Amino acid sequence: MGKIHSIETFGTVDGPGIRFVIFVQGCPMRCLFCHNPDTWLINLGKETSIEELLFEIRKYRHYYGSTGGVTVSGGEPLMQIEFVTKLFRALKEENIHTCLDTSGVTFANTPETKKKFDELLKYTDLVMLDIKHITNENHQKLTGHPNTNILAFAKYLDEIRKPVWIRHVLIPTINDDEKSLKTLKSFIDTLSNVENIEVLPYHVYGVEKYKKLGIDYKLKGIEPPTKEQVELANKILKG
Repeated sequence: MGKIHSIETFGTVDGPGIRFVIFVQGCPMRCLFCHNPDTWLINLGKETSIEELLFEIRKYRHYYGSTGGVTVSGGEPLMQIEFVTKLFRALKEENIHTCLDTSGVTFANTPETKKKFDELLKYTDLVMLDIKHITNENHQKLTGHPNTNILAFAKYLDEIRKPVWIRHVLIPTINDDEKSLKTLKSFIDTLSNVENIEVLPYHVYGVEKYKKLGIDYKLKGIEPPTKEQVELANKILKG
């Protein structure tokens, strides 16, 4: 059984083609810009079996055909790595494209952890890796966690030649300066497996959730990036 927050049956921004998107419950990070704080606590999710998910996925298979598939997002999917592994294994048995949307924060360069990751990645066609901030100190301030495991995971994915899309949420005054973007670009350039880079403009759609949950929203006053700021970030990161 997995702890599931919600599903989206016709996703168009979570990987290639049209996707069936599963948002799992639970996340160790506390990103200041998170628009789904209701996914943080794993015990709040709905217990769901793999068979239940497969039943729903099969109903919509004609939508995503050969170009789309299933994406598991969050929360943080790696908090339920065994469940996601079994789900992806079942999906590959039905020849369905699998995509993992993750920060990679739980990765560790140890035999025990790598064994679990290798088993999951065996059934994973694509990893969408979120890099919140390239500077470790600023990443810690932004998410509550260092980025060392995340960058190590990016390098490991390159080592095993697993296709990756890099995602970067662009937040004015926090990670949109040219120095940070160029440093991130330099890191991405060391990887040979990156197929796409997505700049995701910061937004404030989740602020109301914070109010309902009684959580103080830390980025009050920060507006979404302008069109020009997004264009500059794309120019730098995509070269």
